[in-house]
Amino acid sequence: MAKRTIDGIEIETGSGNVFADLGLPDTEKLKIKSGLVIEIARAVRRLGLTQEEAGRRMGIAQPKVSSMLRGDFANLSERKLMECLTRLGYDIEIKVTLAAEPVGHLTLALA
Repeated sequence: MAKRTIDGIEIETGSGNVFADLGLPDTEKLKIKSGLVIEIARAVRRLGLTQEEAGRRMGIAQPKVSSMLRGDFANLSERKLMECLTRLGYDIEIKVTLAAEPVGHLTLALA
């Protein structure tokens, strides 16, 4: 991360992954899961669902919906979050390509 000073205030440019900037483990996984949860929240709002209705539709209990929408999604796998999105009317496409570097990366692209 690059640092610079503007008007006497030190500003640090982030890496593009807040989880990495915070020094958390499994940062790519957290970034993907958070992106999926953001899209789930958008879908719930767009469809006008209550948490109870959303839970029934996604196949999870309302308290888990509440926790997820508040940012607590550690207990939900990427697979389960993708399943939730498909139950909310989304198509999921997984694309695998050869990486330019020796170790590849996980990314989430939302249309």
